Amino acid sequence: MNRLALPITLIIVAFGVILMAQVIGGPFPSRAVAEGLSITLDPPQAEAAAPDGAIIRLDGRSGLIDYNEIERRIEGLMEEETMVGLSVAIMENGQITFARGYGETLHGSGEEVTIDTVFRWASLSKGVASTMIALLAQDGALDLDAPVSRFAPSLRLPASGQMRVTITDLLSHRLGIERNALDNRLEAGEDPLILRTALGSRPEACPPGTCHRYQNIGFDAASEIVEGVTGQSYEAAVQGRLLQPLGMRTASVSRRGLFESQSWARSHRGLGIEVPVVEPYYRIPAAGGMNGSIRDLARWMQVQVNGAPDIVSPSILATTHSPVVRTEREDRRNRRYAQRISNTHYAQGWRVYDYAGHTVVTHRGAVRGYRAMIMFDPALRTGVVALWNSGNGRPFGIAMDAFDQLYDLPDANWIDPEATEAEQAEAPADTSR
Repeated sequence: MNRLALPITLIIVAFGVILMAQVIGGPFPSRAVAEGLSITLDPPQAEAAAPDGAIIRLDGRSGLIDYNEIERRIEGLMEEETMVGLSVAIMENGQITFARGYGETLHGSGEEVTIDTVFRWASLSKGVASTMIALLAQDGALDLDAPVSRFAPSLRLPASGQMRVTITDLLSHRLGIERNALDNRLEAGEDPLILRTALGSRPEACPPGTCHRYQNIGFDAASEIVEGVTGQSYEAAVQGRLLQPLGMRTASVSRRGLFESQSWARSHRGLGIEVPVVEPYYRIPAAGGMNGSIRDLARWMQVQVNGAPDIVSPSILATTHSPVVRTEREDRRNRRYAQRISNTHYAQGWRVYDYAGHTVVTHRGAVRGYRAMIMFDPALRTGVVALWNSGNGRPFGIAMDAFDQLYDLPDANWIDPEATEAEQAEAPADTSR
């Protein structure tokens, strides 16, 4: 009996070890992943980014753009005391061929900007809004040629102009009132719905539906249209119809969404002075409420040239990108770039430029310590996007340098120390007042 005791004991111990190994390392982790529970476990950032993976396709590079030189100039730009963080992506032939973050999310913090760091998109939000409206028109839920008053009852214009301007007029800033009407009162905290009604008391700048005068409060009647037609909040409608189906995982349409991002860039003015992220322009989400990373802005740019099956059709792109109204003031604002940019127009939520004989679709934006830009050539399916968290105007030149190389134009080095804050996006969302 004693001779059997030791082998039996060893067998029992071995069986116990095997059983404990199954309990400790068995099916629980794989079941948690299958049920999606890993989302709640706060995994390391590298794992969190894994579902998106790398976005750069080197085989998409044409050989026309000198990426080493572009990077050298950007790195020189980041030496500027008024630069804090920046992210840039380049697309060629519909593929993302470059994407990188530079600098910090917060001055002096050491937290690096990555391609998944979230910034505010400011007025780039308008292209999202116009796409959402065009989708509803495609559904038959509204008519772009219908009077705005039918869908946005808060909007009032001089001489009852809201009865005559169409949704297309709204999205192309042809409301007939002076530019940026009542934005100062929005920034002071007044209710945008009340302000939209107060637009009716503003002086008429031109007959409704004719001249272009850039708006924020008036433009945001687009969010009221979306909410009225869908029965959802603007944020929920855009998330459900565009951002989620397109896989834009960091994109959001609220200040809460910015704050809840895993990595987000703080806003700055001057020499790296942090300024609070305030609410006013989030209250007009169609005009300035979007947030997102450069990964998602690059994805949005790809959609603009490639479309997205069952989400954004070529006919939607044709609608939103087609020029509607001439913008002579934009010509004057771009006078520094006059040898490149001319014959500017506004489409629906987008600007359209003649760039040395090539048609590019573009927009710039800025709001209280954030700047953003997008520019792409739909024919060549090539473009540049950039997001940064300071008031420095020089990064607007990144796209210019890339396009000069693309089109084999003389090198003007647009990212140069001569650039001033005159190169601002649409005011006052583009000013720091």
